[in-house]
Amino acid sequence: MNFQANIYGFKKLGVSQIISASAVGSLKEELRPLDMVIPLQFFDRTVCRPSTFFGGGIVAHISFAEPMCPVVVKTLHNSCSNSGVRHHLGGTYVCIEGPAFSTIAESNTYRAWGMDIVGMTNLQEAKLAREAEICYATLAMVTDYDCWHPKHDAVTVTQVIEYLTRNVQNAQKIIRQTVRDLPRERLCKCSSALAHALMTDPKKIPPRAKAKLALLVKKYLK
Repeated sequence: MNFQANIYGFKKLGVSQIISASAVGSLKEELRPLDMVIPLQFFDRTVCRPSTFFGGGIVAHISFAEPMCPVVVKTLHNSCSNSGVRHHLGGTYVCIEGPAFSTIAESNTYRAWGMDIVGMTNLQEAKLAREAEICYATLAMVTDYDCWHPKHDAVTVTQVIEYLTRNVQNAQKIIRQTVRDLPRERLCKCSSALAHALMTDPKKIPPRAKAKLALLVKKYLK
């Protein structure tokens, strides 16, 4: 998946807020299949994926201590509450490389570390969205207990698709409500994430790099 192209495309279209919906495995007994989770943190276990737009002459270090936009999270949580769907606010999403699912040893290690859910997609989206100054939050749909649970079979693609399909209508209802309720004026820090993140002296940035990332940085290089 070309995360950079997707987020850059959203930025070019004028998107200011992203709600991602994705299937995840549960690492805790109380997070049951068909539950919704709105995580607040990420833990990165990927090794091969581009997670930044920068490089090639421009260095930037965004603040990522709180990876989810608090405004989108609050609105998403209210929509979940109004929907009557069993849901959980908070927790950590551990993002693995994939495409294979976890081994039992890995799954138990993530549990020992205090992780809550496991998936393969959202971490890079969130980092790139922050660099693009786009608000981001995740609606995670639990489809399985990964492979750690002694009373449940190891996760299969068939099971993931089955539970994901059953959750689609709930997710659509929650997202529609969230989109209606999101404030039009952005007062969060996401909209100015690059204001203090650019480290390279503008005079030393190569013209090619400036042109390539003009969509993101032009307003800061005047």
